Amino acid sequence: MRQNKTEVAEESVFSRGIFYAARQSIRHHATGGNVLIAATVLALAVANMPWINSEYFEFWNQEVRLQIGDFNVFSHAGHAMTLLQFINDALMAIFFFSIGLEIKREVLVGELSSFRQALLPIIGAIGGMACPVAVFWLFAHGTEYASGAAIPMATDIAFSLGVLALLGKRVPLSLKIFLTTLAVVDDIGGIIVIAAFYSGHIDLMMLFYAALLFGVLLLGSRLRIKSKAFYIGVGGVIWFLFLNSGIHPTIAGVLVAFCVPATPVYAPNKYIRIIRKSISNFKGDDEDNAELEKRTILSNEQMNWLKKVESASDKVISPLQDLEDTLHPLVNYIILPLFAFANAGILLLGMEPASVFEGISLSIICGLVAGKFVGILLFSWLAVRMRLAPMPAHANWNMMAATAMLGGIGFTVSLFIATLSFGTPAEADLLEHAKLGIVVGSLLSGTCAALWLHMALPKGQAPDTEDDEG
Repeated sequence: MRQNKTEVAEESVFSRGIFYAARQSIRHHATGGNVLIAATVLALAVANMPWINSEYFEFWNQEVRLQIGDFNVFSHAGHAMTLLQFINDALMAIFFFSIGLEIKREVLVGELSSFRQALLPIIGAIGGMACPVAVFWLFAHGTEYASGAAIPMATDIAFSLGVLALLGKRVPLSLKIFLTTLAVVDDIGGIIVIAAFYSGHIDLMMLFYAALLFGVLLLGSRLRIKSKAFYIGVGGVIWFLFLNSGIHPTIAGVLVAFCVPATPVYAPNKYIRIIRKSISNFKGDDEDNAELEKRTILSNEQMNWLKKVESASDKVISPLQDLEDTLHPLVNYIILPLFAFANAGILLLGMEPASVFEGISLSIICGLVAGKFVGILLFSWLAVRMRLAPMPAHANWNMMAATAMLGGIGFTVSLFIATLSFGTPAEADLLEHAKLGIVVGSLLSGTCAALWLHMALPKGQAPDTEDDEG
């Protein structure tokens, strides 16, 4: 009986740890979503100011160089990358690296670690990817823009959680976790699509060298090498090899992330023993304790004891979790807003207003607004109806429908796939209209979902947000 109580207590602590990690992740993404919105609005404004828009568009065509002799790190097929290519192929590789870290953590200790718990958002995500592609294909079959079918399949985690954050603690935490997990599975689908359909001519020798370096990373993980510099340094070389191999370099970011160790140097128990021993050195008689109350410079011995605590603190956090936590501010507040500012600038002045409701723009809008909604809601309903997975706690089908509508915010990855689908100068007009469809479709989905959730959610605080501090 005592053993059962112990197991229950351990399970409770583990569950609280997962939910704390989930809340932290949700908070990071939701806050980053506000910055992303601001960057998008700014891009649209600058791109349509006659006295500055030409400078805006020309700015992204500047060459980027990190040169050692004749060798330029930021080069592709012997040509220097433009600033726009640097953002889309180099900085976004860091974004996908962070996604890879998040996916690995979710599989090991997060929502994807329990198959039954993860099954509902997985099935919902499958429907949310298949239906938008089908809707787009119905409109685009046989047209010049049919290759963009994957554009409306993505859900933007930062934007969607940003909308949920506007409703505060009225939103059940279980619903936020459902949406977060769904978006993570969506990202996996996007990664697979990019790897499978957006690769050019393959240089097998470059891939061979990259495979050797992946072997080095896997061996390092096996030998318990915990140095983050080791994985980032070797990963940077792999990124360059992918860039010049024909495989899209963002895929390198994901694969390198899977090689980062998830186990720390110290077990928590050893860490606790170390810090207790170090802190105990500060304790003395009453006179010494009185000295500790003063604000004064530390002695060399005290500095050494605190450095032991600092070193132990670094070693009790796994390289995977440490890198993920370190990258969150860089990705959410610099890389994604910069990506949005560079790619969301659409010149609306030369467009016919009616063009929003025709061609590729209409196909994407319908894919995001209708396809996402139907796919997520229908597949989730079937999963619950067939008793494959339970409903999120404290949620009903009205809330689930509003959340399914929220899945139609497909901003970041949708824009990214659009730039891959229509990347040649001859396809510039298609790309502009694709971006317009993404912005309008995401805006419609987000606005409708926010209003729907406002009406569907209870007025008071959701029961499972009582312990959530923000």
